[in-house]
Amino acid sequence: MSLLDVVLIALAGLWAGGINVVVGSGTLVTFPVLVALGFPPVTATMSNAMGLIAGNASGVIAYRRELKTVRRELAVLAPASLLGGIAGSSLLLHLPESVFGYVAPFLTLVAILCVVFQPRLARIVAARREEAAQSGPTAEGSAVQGEASARKPRRRVTPLTVLLVFLTGVYGGYFVAAQGVLLMGILGIFLMAGIQRENALKNLLVMLVNLVAAVSYVLLAFDRINWWVVLVIAVSSFAGGTLGGKIARRLKPVVLRGIIVALGVVALAVMIGKLVA
Repeated sequence: MSLLDVVLIALAGLWAGGINVVVGSGTLVTFPVLVALGFPPVTATMSNAMGLIAGNASGVIAYRRELKTVRRELAVLAPASLLGGIAGSSLLLHLPESVFGYVAPFLTLVAILCVVFQPRLARIVAARREEAAQSGPTAEGSAVQGEASARKPRRRVTPLTVLLVFLTGVYGGYFVAAQGVLLMGILGIFLMAGIQRENALKNLLVMLVNLVAAVSYVLLAFDRINWWVVLVIAVSSFAGGTLGGKIARRLKPVVLRGIIVALGVVALAVMIGKLVA
């Protein structure tokens, strides 16, 4: 890699680490940069997923207090994410690389759409929370019960929630991009544990998927990983995650989404161009 390549990848990793802590979709920053610099899509996906583990870890550390309040939910959802990550990484490793070349543009489009429609998804989640709040105790003598409910949000880990988290793990193990956005939607609609607790769960579940995928890559595809890319993204994404997304928070949401979508479209164009070339 040239010095310019290193700088561009480092800046992408810094940004990705920050926005992954806030909402997710950081891969739509790093993956397009790697593809645009000429890295094969599978190598870019593997190296990116491994590098972002450091950023995921910094997000988990930042939300360690919230994680202590969702241990029961984590005990159910973590195995689902791990199994999904194993399944997704197995697909990436055992299917021909040409298959990923055709599937990656479609998955990139899915990830872009997740980012584009994220505000609508957030409104759906907010409506669900409001509906749950209105169905709570309303009688005059239930003030104490209401306070207890406020301290301990309503949580339901249903089989459907577990299945959706597993499928998101499969998606994340295969492609990585925007799994955080998907998880925030699933947890917000079906778990309703509060946005900070959901974000804490999201950060840890994404890290578990990336971690199990990374172990699979090292054991079965060591020669297809670009370790310089892993190192640069690991260091920069950890720094970005530690900052807690301060840079991302300073941007208006519409500007942040616009830049992410633009980078995703660049990656999509590059991959389609290689297919038709």
